[in-house]
Amino acid sequence: MTYCVAMRLRAGLLFASDSRTNAGVDQIATFRKMNVFEQPGERLVTLLTAGNLATTQSVISLLRQRAGKEGRHLMNLTSMYDVAELVGRTLKEVVARDSEGNGQLNQGVDFGGNFIVGGQIKGEVPRIFHVYPQGNFIEATEDTPYLQIGESKYGKPIIDRVIDFDSSLAEATKCALISFDSTIRSNLSVGLPIDMLLYRTDSFAPAEPHRITKDDPYFTTISQGWGGGLKRVFEQLPDEDWFK
Repeated sequence: MTYCVAMRLRAGLLFASDSRTNAGVDQIATFRKMNVFEQPGERLVTLLTAGNLATTQSVISLLRQRAGKEGRHLMNLTSMYDVAELVGRTLKEVVARDSEGNGQLNQGVDFGGNFIVGGQIKGEVPRIFHVYPQGNFIEATEDTPYLQIGESKYGKPIIDRVIDFDSSLAEATKCALISFDSTIRSNLSVGLPIDMLLYRTDSFAPAEPHRITKDDPYFTTISQGWGGGLKRVFEQLPDEDWFK
């Protein structure tokens, strides 16, 4: 399984993804699920992936191969909407290619993938989109400034409670790590390392993703502090009269 989250804030963008894949308890591996396409000073495009690994890797490979060639590609499109549309069309192309012609071999195989596509192209504000397996997509808004793919339910409550469009990137980082910690504790198919990228609005600076491992001191502090804090608050809540 996978867990990825992206936040669109007034201050900028946050992207985070786990790196665990599994096809059963004895088929666990680590794969990076964050891919960055950039031209410093002009654009930053980040893709987070979830779903069929063969499908998502093929989509990324095709997007990279076609960048710089004739026609529309990630490095010459003029809006993030067009980028999301291109990712959706490429995803549909790969799914159609791989799901045809294998007869019974395809029965029960889910070739789908989900993408979070986000970034900023000069002349636009930063934007993030969720591209579905069917190729269509939705965009995060100021009212709901985040998107998730993969195993999202465990890490969603904390984001709903604390993040809004005016949250700082520091607050978003802290919240994202709590969201991942909650997910990792509740689902063994999501695991460290976590790849995280922060982007400040209108900076167009070279991307510097940060990899968070099990020995990362800040993640350890956040995990222990959040867990301990929850226990203390729980103990301070009053008991129901039924038990007196």
